[in-house]
Amino acid sequence: MRIDIVTIFPEAFAALDMSIIGRARERGLLDIQVRDLRDYTTDRHRQVDDMPYGGGPGMVMKPDPFFAATDALRAPGAPSRLLLTSPQGRRFDQRVAEELARESHLIVLCGRYEGVDERVVTGLGAEEISIGDFVLTGGELAAMVIVDATVRLVEGVVGDQASVAAESFAGGLLDYPHYTRPAEFRGQRVPDVLLTGHHEQIRRWRRREQLRRTLERRPDLLSLDLLTEEDRALLRDNS
Repeated sequence: MRIDIVTIFPEAFAALDMSIIGRARERGLLDIQVRDLRDYTTDRHRQVDDMPYGGGPGMVMKPDPFFAATDALRAPGAPSRLLLTSPQGRRFDQRVAEELARESHLIVLCGRYEGVDERVVTGLGAEEISIGDFVLTGGELAAMVIVDATVRLVEGVVGDQASVAAESFAGGLLDYPHYTRPAEFRGQRVPDVLLTGHHEQIRRWRRREQLRRTLERRPDLLSLDLLTEEDRALLRDNS
């Protein structure tokens, strides 16, 4: 998978060389390149922003560097998907991450300042993506969240793919509680069922905990239409 990130702060992405993503890049599973937007300017001051038409506070990011960067990064005839980090965008979640992980090439444009010239959206067809209902000082943190959540779904990036399939939101529910040694710590014991070695009982306990947590913390995720008969029985047992 290839990802190009376009930003005026390329140094902000040094963390992409760490841990799982760094190892995946070394193994050739991911080709992630961070591009400096100023490299696509044509004036001697390498200006990427200007005052907004119509007046108002702040500065607006100019369209021409983004157009030049996108034209340079899109390979002729090859599919690519263009994203723009923006609080006005489509809400990013696990389903969007799964969708993006199926793409062969992503270009992520990082917004900043008061906003980005609207022609980046209407002219380039950039898809606005938001990581939540709040405003950041720039799109770099949002881009890192999007990239991190997406690439770990690419086959081979995470060593144990089963752990990805079982984690929070993978099946539309929150994750179950996790425990490791010691079996007792400061008066708190690991649930007895996890020490039995009885795989079916453990599976049922974990599923019940997923349902319980989701019902308590994120009931908006719990669609009754998608619950199995076993799920309904586990919920009744948990009430």
